[in-house]
Amino acid sequence: MSKKTLAVSVALMGAIAAYAEAGARADTEWRLPGVLFNAIVAEKHGAVARGLAYGPLARQKLDIYRPAPEIDRKAIVIFFYGGGWRRGERAVYRFVGAALAARGYTAVIPDYRLFPQSAFPDFMEDAALSYAWVQRHVATPRERRRIVLMGHSAGAHIAALLALDPHYLDEAAMGAPPPAAVVGLAGPYAFDPTTWPRTQKIFAAAAQNPESARPLAFASAKAPPMLLARGDKDGVVADFNADDMAKALEENGVFVENRIYPGLGHVGLVLTLSRPFRWRAPVLDDAIAFIETALKAPG
Repeated sequence: MSKKTLAVSVALMGAIAAYAEAGARADTEWRLPGVLFNAIVAEKHGAVARGLAYGPLARQKLDIYRPAPEIDRKAIVIFFYGGGWRRGERAVYRFVGAALAARGYTAVIPDYRLFPQSAFPDFMEDAALSYAWVQRHVATPRERRRIVLMGHSAGAHIAALLALDPHYLDEAAMGAPPPAAVVGLAGPYAFDPTTWPRTQKIFAAAAQNPESARPLAFASAKAPPMLLARGDKDGVVADFNADDMAKALEENGVFVENRIYPGLGHVGLVLTLSRPFRWRAPVLDDAIAFIETALKAPG
């Protein structure tokens, strides 16, 4: 790649990152920039299977990114993307699947139903259904691959609630092993979504029982290890979400890491999983180290 081409690529990636960060604050879509970003930052990994149905509905599809056999860690990471429960699609997050597969994990990125066509708890039921599908078709009893949940923003909320409120997996994947760990990036674990203006309608079904929509309410000694990561420039999700969750888990004796990365905003945090932005913070390295520690525990 010539210096000129490299400079143009860097400038374009910087513009895409800035657009995405502004979009997160304004609650707008960034599909086209996301697709362009993936085209630029693609990295080598194993095979990819796209558009696999984990349920009968249009949004109930997922992609699987497999590592090369020689680096296969025999573990699975299911990644739930963010988007305020209103937007998002798995194609925009190919860079996450590729990054995890390049580090030896089988990465699964599901779509899930979104508002206004759907609302809480539909996306939670989709998350549980995707977990059950992965357990049957990817983890398999023979290989006994353990499953880690990971998510960004609204996706971190989904991952945490799925791991902490047992009724979702009890209904969709009865008898399946629970998640081995959770990696949450900029997740709103503690706020009340039934009263916040942007999410009030999305979580209207929980208005009579707001705690049912708050991962924090389900913190207990049975929780899996959790990594809670955020940037100190996040203008979307307030600090108390991770701090309150970390405190609740610690009080219950659960292994938790509460990490803050200087200079990163809401979207900048997840972008550091991509190769061009890893210099900004070791988010991927820290997540891998945490997952490996958690996987060493009996399960």
